[in-house]
Amino acid sequence: MDYSFSTIGALLGLTVSIVLIVRKVQPAYSLILGALIGGIIGGGGLAMTVDTMVSGAQSMMSSVLRILTSGILAGALIKTGSAEKIAETIVEKLGEKRAVAAISIAAMIICAVGVFVDISVITVAPIALAIGKKAGLSKSGVLLAMIGGGKAGNIVSPNPNTIAASEAFGVDLTSLMLENAVPAIFALAVTILLASMLAKKSGGAIGESDLEAQPDKSLPGFLPAILGPVVVIFLLALRPIAGISIDPLIALPVGGAVSILITGHAKNTVSIMEFGLSKVVGVSVLLIGTGTIAGIIKTSALQYDVINILEAMNMPAFVLAPLAGVLMAGATASTTAGATVASQTFAATLISSGVSALSAAAMVHAGATVVDSLPHGSFFHATGGAVNMTIEERMKLIPFEACIGLTSTIVSVVIFMI
Repeated sequence: MDYSFSTIGALLGLTVSIVLIVRKVQPAYSLILGALIGGIIGGGGLAMTVDTMVSGAQSMMSSVLRILTSGILAGALIKTGSAEKIAETIVEKLGEKRAVAAISIAAMIICAVGVFVDISVITVAPIALAIGKKAGLSKSGVLLAMIGGGKAGNIVSPNPNTIAASEAFGVDLTSLMLENAVPAIFALAVTILLASMLAKKSGGAIGESDLEAQPDKSLPGFLPAILGPVVVIFLLALRPIAGISIDPLIALPVGGAVSILITGHAKNTVSIMEFGLSKVVGVSVLLIGTGTIAGIIKTSALQYDVINILEAMNMPAFVLAPLAGVLMAGATASTTAGATVASQTFAATLISSGVSALSAAAMVHAGATVVDSLPHGSFFHATGGAVNMTIEERMKLIPFEACIGLTSTIVSVVIFMI
């Protein structure tokens, strides 16, 4: 058993990070300080602690590069109106009678094609609120439909959390996206069921003040809107289909460029790229901070002690995968940070225990969607603000969100066990 830091030090470092994040200290700084304190208390000494933190941050660079280039696709989908057009078309085609399903599917697809989950909710919100008011749905039901759909889409998307998990486990991004396709469908079904129940309850009605006055927009047609994401999916699918490997570093910005050109926004390319960068730079910085604490935890005795506890409880080693995703995402209130810390820390242990890298990555990734929307994270506030919901109202949705994330996690585990 070879480790540099004690379990107590790693846990204290993580606790410090959580406390600081809860107290609204910038998450990246919170994680860096937690890593420093955890390493020193864990017995590594100042020099070894700093070296381990730097190594941990360096291990995130390939993920950060891919995430930075993914900003071109995200920026293109949002600024060209493609994301809004996709959502609008889905809602229109399914109609008012299937409003909850339409809203959920729209959010799922927008997230699945490469828009971050919180941005997906913000993008779909104006359309969802308008149709929700016409159909007499409650605000809580509409928001849960968007969040649940986003969670379902997030585990089959080329988003930062998926990229980070695939990098840590050394698996193909496309394969990881496909691995959670069935769990995503189950999560979507549970979303529609729960959101439909909430939507019919009295109270929390959508008012005129919740509807934004939408200026006339020149949105692209549906086919041009969807072409960019289709190109990305095609390029990423070439590896499992034809053995041709196109790295996400190439596929994601190419899809963004196609979206910009085909929708007639070539003259706005620079501003779209700048917008896209602004949407991913925060996640990239967060991942660097996440790498520092992951480095300390990964080289501590924590993973060995957790395995020993599972063995003492006669629980199989694979349980560590979803459990790590759940706990780390809850601690950081972030799917990306939670999936990254859990993957970086336990990938080697899970693989050495006989769990396939792809299955382990899928279970960690699904687990990271269970309690990732706690109030000390930005997702909680961004989604609540998208529908003008109070903190008290937003808090009531957390158990329903956890049920949706838990559904995809359980299905992911069942698929592994079959």
